[in-house]
Amino acid sequence: MSLIKEKKQRVGEASHVTAVGFAANISLTAFKIFAGITGKSSAMVADGVHSLSDLATDIVVFISVRIAGRDKDKTHRYGHGKFETFGTMIVSLALVLVGAGILVSGMQKILSALSGEIIPPPSIIALSAALLSIFTKEALFWYTVKCGKKIDSQAVIANAWHHRSDALSSVATTIGISGAIFLGERWTVLDPVAGVVVSIFILKIAYDLIVPCIKELLENALPEDTENDIMNAISGVEGVRAFHNLKTRKIGSVVAIEAHVKVDRMLSVEQSHNIATQIEIALREQFGSDTHTGIHIEPYYG
Repeated sequence: MSLIKEKKQRVGEASHVTAVGFAANISLTAFKIFAGITGKSSAMVADGVHSLSDLATDIVVFISVRIAGRDKDKTHRYGHGKFETFGTMIVSLALVLVGAGILVSGMQKILSALSGEIIPPPSIIALSAALLSIFTKEALFWYTVKCGKKIDSQAVIANAWHHRSDALSSVATTIGISGAIFLGERWTVLDPVAGVVVSIFILKIAYDLIVPCIKELLENALPEDTENDIMNAISGVEGVRAFHNLKTRKIGSVVAIEAHVKVDRMLSVEQSHNIATQIEIALREQFGSDTHTGIHIEPYYG
């Protein structure tokens, strides 16, 4: 498959999975807010508002992935891959806000319950919405994360975890609503307690997603084991006597590699160029056809 076709297919798959999630989120959010209001469940209303954040992140991912799929141009010589990284960071920050919001809200409700406040029990429609949300959002998580890993898109994977955070939020809501319905009003405190626990998991997910984005935007080198694979690939090409000044980084889902390679000083320019070409082929076979390579040839005097 050509590089252009590969990029178009990647953007197409990312756009499709995001569109599916967007359509599901619109329907689910409307039903959750309706169920929360008619079912007298503040927890479900909050859960529905939480789902609104998924709509925003779907839009962010859709736009960032499409921009990242553009070819190189005069203003972006290395392509547009970091737009995807930027989109991932926005999604991660949204997770931070959602997690922090659930944490603060849960703590406030716990304090209110401890002070003697009693919340009216919700109705069955609110519980039905919570169960539907868990099933739908968990299905979206697995569908989205599978696609994200297939096309190696951190933005899509980040959005998958946003689906999972919504499912976890609905688990907390389900526990709280179930307790309020079946155990009595004094057990409504289960809702905020579970919400606080879930918020910690959401914040942990956000942390795991945002740290790689920060490292990439700060031009961190690739992990040591990846650089070892790169060095093995370069040294395995016939004609390479030595190499140094290895530089690596990520540009979205693309790997960028630069190195100074030493070859026999008696070789012709054409022969030296062929060795550089073989190195580039070896690296692209291992790290993808759109890998950025910069091989500088130097004479070997050893």
